[in-house]
Amino acid sequence: MISARNIGVRLGGRAILDDVSLDVAPGEVLALVGPNGAGKSTLLAVLSGDRKPDSGIVTIDGRDVGGIRHGELARLRAVLTQENSVSFPFRVSEVVAMGRSPWARELEGRDDVAVVNEALEVTDVAHLGDRRYTTLSGGEKARVSLARVLAQHTPVVFLDEPTAALDLRHQEDVMRVARSIAQDGRAVVVVLHDLSLAGAYSDRLALIAHGTLDAIGTPREVLTAERVERVYGLAVDLHDVGGHPVVVPRR
Repeated sequence: MISARNIGVRLGGRAILDDVSLDVAPGEVLALVGPNGAGKSTLLAVLSGDRKPDSGIVTIDGRDVGGIRHGELARLRAVLTQENSVSFPFRVSEVVAMGRSPWARELEGRDDVAVVNEALEVTDVAHLGDRRYTTLSGGEKARVSLARVLAQHTPVVFLDEPTAALDLRHQEDVMRVARSIAQDGRAVVVVLHDLSLAGAYSDRLALIAHGTLDAIGTPREVLTAERVERVYGLAVDLHDVGGHPVVVPRR
């Protein structure tokens, strides 16, 4: 269980996050949504322990994230950030294998090859295993970075805009992977801009606006036309497709 209580972050005297509290349970996909600059990525960084809040506390299974040593934290949670560049010409399989480094001295490290191969397969990059990372397209690099995070094999996974550089098919594939690992009992927190994609694959949405938690709940509860228009400043229509809300801007 991830718990955040009264999280506050300030930058240059401005509140980036203000009194945000939420929980994420094992087996759940929680999507952080909201306009550009709302504080989604900052919140993800705080939840993952990559950024210390100015106020409030984040715990994983009751333990203060700020007090967990780096090596142990890397075995508890994996993080896909927006910037995932590898400058050296490593092979794709080598980049994905880097995700196994936290387990180097642990019993689970014995399964490295199998875990890496599975991560390559589920992200549709197994055929790129011998390619040099630096020769890949942006979308291919994004999928390899996701494979590295999956290879880390942690009970909590944080994904910051994992679909940003991907075509339609691979956006769907990535979110199916997120859904699948949650079904395995892991907690997944993902930052998304596509409200319809978030509504289709997430158990709950946390709508962030101006650094505050505007709403949290199921996609149907959060994605109302009135709320989306108020937060985004854009008139929209909501349609039910396959039991999921689809957001369509009025044009």
